[in-house]
Amino acid sequence: MKELIGELAVVRGKVTLSSGKEADYYIDLRRITLQHEAAPLVGRVIRTLLSEAGINYVAVGGLTMGADPVGTAVMHAAAQDGVATDTFVVRKAQKSHGMGRQVEGPSVEGRKVVVLEDTSTTGGSALTAVDAVRAAGGIVQAVAVIVDRDTGAKEHIEATAGVPYLFAYSKNDLGLD
Repeated sequence: MKELIGELAVVRGKVTLSSGKEADYYIDLRRITLQHEAAPLVGRVIRTLLSEAGINYVAVGGLTMGADPVGTAVMHAAAQDGVATDTFVVRKAQKSHGMGRQVEGPSVEGRKVVVLEDTSTTGGSALTAVDAVRAAGGIVQAVAVIVDRDTGAKEHIEATAGVPYLFAYSKNDLGLD
């Protein structure tokens, strides 16, 4: 999968990240998580990452939109393994109509969950999701991302949320600096 990320998702050139920081490249992981060949690999890679870390969970998800296809890929990979794993979507803000939920999908209340993200710079999106999931009664076991930009997200999330931060690939693994 590392090769597919380098081939399909790394875009060179000056960009402003969602954190407001500037970078000389952009990792557009939606080009991976929504691509027919790579998406199934995403689920396998994240499941392996969580398994090797000894993380127990029954649901995965995170802040819409980066986490949505990652959660779906994990759910489908788990189903292929005969493991029931739900996914959930965290809205950026609580709905003001309907059921007024911020965490959509099967309830996370009282359940062990993993918060996902495609990539992380500061950890802000993942922390927003952690807060929302905890407010909905979920028991966050870890935060897991496909690519870590090595810009402090791991340290920030672990210090702030008090859960492990796991990543499948670092920017160094992808030959980025």
